[in-house]
Amino acid sequence: MALLQISEPGESPAPHQRKLAVGIDLGTTNSLVATVRSSVPEVLLDESGRALLPSAVRYFSDRQPIVGHDALGAQAEDPSNTIVSVKRFMGRTTEEARASGSAYDFVDAPGVGTPGTETSGAGASGTVRLRTAHGDLTPVEVSSHILARLRSRAEAALGDELVGAVITVPAYFDDAQRQATRDAARLAGLNVLRLLNEPTAAAIAYGLENAAEGVYAVYDLGGGTFDVSILRLTKGVFEVVATGGDTALGGDDFDALIAQRVTEAVAGSAGWSRHDRRALLVAARAARERLSDADETLVSFQLQDGTAVDVPLTRGQFETMAAPLIERTLDCARRALRDANLQPADVRGVVMVGGATRTPVVRRAVGELFGQPPLTDLDPDQVVALGAALQANLLAGNRMAGEDWLLLDVIPLSLGLETMGGLVERIIPRNSTIPVARAQEFTTFKDGQGAMSIHVVQGERELVSACRSLARFELRGIPPMVAGAARIRVTFQVDADGLLGVTAREQTTGVEASVTVKPSYGLSDDDITRMLADSIDQADADARARMLREQQVEARQLVESVRAALAVDGDLLDDGERAHVDEALARADSVRDGDDLEQVRAAVSALSEATDAFAARRMDRSIRKALSGRKLDELS
Repeated sequence: MALLQISEPGESPAPHQRKLAVGIDLGTTNSLVATVRSSVPEVLLDESGRALLPSAVRYFSDRQPIVGHDALGAQAEDPSNTIVSVKRFMGRTTEEARASGSAYDFVDAPGVGTPGTETSGAGASGTVRLRTAHGDLTPVEVSSHILARLRSRAEAALGDELVGAVITVPAYFDDAQRQATRDAARLAGLNVLRLLNEPTAAAIAYGLENAAEGVYAVYDLGGGTFDVSILRLTKGVFEVVATGGDTALGGDDFDALIAQRVTEAVAGSAGWSRHDRRALLVAARAARERLSDADETLVSFQLQDGTAVDVPLTRGQFETMAAPLIERTLDCARRALRDANLQPADVRGVVMVGGATRTPVVRRAVGELFGQPPLTDLDPDQVVALGAALQANLLAGNRMAGEDWLLLDVIPLSLGLETMGGLVERIIPRNSTIPVARAQEFTTFKDGQGAMSIHVVQGERELVSACRSLARFELRGIPPMVAGAARIRVTFQVDADGLLGVTAREQTTGVEASVTVKPSYGLSDDDITRMLADSIDQADADARARMLREQQVEARQLVESVRAALAVDGDLLDDGERAHVDEALARADSVRDGDDLEQVRAAVSALSEATDAFAARRMDRSIRKALSGRKLDELS
């Protein structure tokens, strides 16, 4: 049953009109979902009271995948079918995924990324797929299973369907990665209200919580990505003035350094299996987390053949290894400050985001760069989801009285076109505030040229070969003219999610062509349609899980109410009747938290039938008690 939220007139929609929306932090290591209740953002917990959902999915050949803690616990046992850190492969090609050094079995998607097609990328080898017992899966499909679990958690906690979600992405995600995230949400049955940069979400949570104003930096070091953003907060306006980062740098890379040290220290490590290497990475992460509080620890794990491996590691050794990676993050921060024309002293506070920022050496290095201790009063694991929930609540139309704030985000990487000689002509420079539209005129280079090929790219390099190809399309029907006479106006439009549309128009005739950029590293509409059809089984499983939870709640309520009634009016039953009720009660109590829906339902039905006569007698007793000593005319 949905709980009503009662509000004063004019402060928010009436309770029955309030729209349920959530913010989702789809993280590399862990994911969360949050919402706003009674004007306060809060993270929604699972049935065990846990906020974090490990971003891990385990696949099987004959049953539905499992997501979260159970999957994470099996990653060393079944590394090929347990996918973790899939966010690092979102929007990437097979070639890029293989270059990451990951031990997964990557395969090319057939018929994707063909050169010359509307969405092909130069040098792209197509959407990456991971081979599992369940089949070959894209990172989009894996991410959709994580998002579907978060959606189920939210609907169970809120008691109704969601109108939409704000999903956060690293600020430095390019168009391909953003499109892949949106596709994953669509596949999970979520309506995406907006894609929101993670540092911006953190600034919203921190700024609204503390009524902050001035220039703030958000340092976001998660499991697989790093972002830094510089924001100016002024009277309810959140303006991102510069952003930077590295989508291939995070806590996973620190773990890899520890793993490398262990393999160098242990003889025979070259012959370790995939199982052994995954177990090593699990142990490396646990050791890194322990070193946040301890001065030394052991990297301990067991090989597949039963051999125990224990390698000592001190905090000092780890900090020496981690120094180059931390310096890379500080370089990004310095570059963002230069882009914003600011000095470290101009920054009023540095908000720390992401689990990897718990590492003492990271906090120390950030404090030294900005000349002040970083702000850590909000949980770095939860702050992004909380900010996303505030934005989702606003976009859903649940604005409270006095809640008047504006978000101005920026595009992280420049967008442009290929011109003669393989050069890039930038149309929208990086750090431009979005949504944004920019146009530029081009012309033909040959007499009588009747068509123009337009190649859209993203990046900061001068050569097309060094940038990411986003799309290709053609403008045809250009009237024959001498070279340089035609006027082709190309317009770039970036929406609030950072997604791009491009239009080319010949000015004299009005001939026009356009493309909504869906890079080959995302999914085509046909892919989405196929996957949605494939997800029917998953939807059935979700519906059945919801029915089970509802039946379990009904069983618990019935058991408790029958026990209370027996304690008060048990004398209304004779010995035989009492034995029958006690038997049905014990049965319902034993199965009420079980996973067998039909068993729980049958037990509830049996207990209801066994207590029907008892309920009627209790009603009679209550009526007699109410009427005792009363005259008929007193009741008229």
